[in-house]
Amino acid sequence: MFEQHRIVVDPGQSPIRIDKFLVNRLPNLSRNRIQNAAKASCIMVNDTRVKSNFKVKHGHVITLVLPKRGNEFKLIAQDIPIDIRFEDDHLMVVYKEAGMVVHPGHGNWDGTLVNALMFHYQNLPDNSKLGDRPGMVHRLDKGTTGLMVIAKSEYAMTHLARQFFDRTVSRTYQAIVWGEMDEEEGKIEGNIGRHPRYRKLQTVFPEGDQGKHAVSHYKVLSRLGYVSLVECKLETGRTHQIRVHFQHLKHPLFNDAAYGGDRIVKGTVFSKYKQFVFNCFDEIPRPALHAKTLGFVHPETGEEMFFDSDLPDDMLTVLDRWNVYMSSKKH
Repeated sequence: MFEQHRIVVDPGQSPIRIDKFLVNRLPNLSRNRIQNAAKASCIMVNDTRVKSNFKVKHGHVITLVLPKRGNEFKLIAQDIPIDIRFEDDHLMVVYKEAGMVVHPGHGNWDGTLVNALMFHYQNLPDNSKLGDRPGMVHRLDKGTTGLMVIAKSEYAMTHLARQFFDRTVSRTYQAIVWGEMDEEEGKIEGNIGRHPRYRKLQTVFPEGDQGKHAVSHYKVLSRLGYVSLVECKLETGRTHQIRVHFQHLKHPLFNDAAYGGDRIVKGTVFSKYKQFVFNCFDEIPRPALHAKTLGFVHPETGEEMFFDSDLPDDMLTVLDRWNVYMSSKKH
């Protein structure tokens, strides 16, 4: 969700304000957007954060991090309900339901969270400047439930994007995975990149010569025989990271059709067991993944913000069914 620029100042460059220099060097960026980036500590010279009036000269290395621009097209405002958990003039925290796509894209041009935000809030960052992701600094997969923070000003969007880029945002997820982990806590490390054959999927490249570095930490919360409830914390934020990492460990997320969790991975061959599992699949027709907590620094006040959410009903129902099933096997 970010774009990063790196510029080495040319020989012979006379001292000039960095905002003026970047406007000339990056004509697609407005001076206001660059000044917001400086205010949000998103501009660095030789690895030191600078203000918009800093004078650059020959030999300086400039790095700039901004929220990523999307495709430029007309957004449609749609009257879709939004579950708001917090809101002020600068940002909001929302709860995304399963099945809702975050922003328009191939095959989902409307009915998304962005379409809903366009209807309910007219003061989001201007989509004519920010493409198809106004207010968006991170995302959740279509099937994932949980908490998201949405920016309501360009400065808040830039500041929050920097926090995600620097990995200072605190997030925990909970997932139901197939099987029981060997350890109570663990670390999953493996480069993640696009699958060479199935281009809509990601995969782990164990040798590390392809993909991007990815690290996930997990803790087992509950062991239910053939499935487990785990808590996950991410050091990195790669596409489908939790789903791909647990598939790599041969513990795919329960009913994750893309990564092999929509079949009986662990258990018995008895028909009653198979029917029990299929009934659970019907109860949660999505990967069993929930973005439970979210913590960040408020862009304007500097306050540490923290939000928590309950597991959704479909995950609670499936966990309860597995509890009952495993209890019945002990008698």
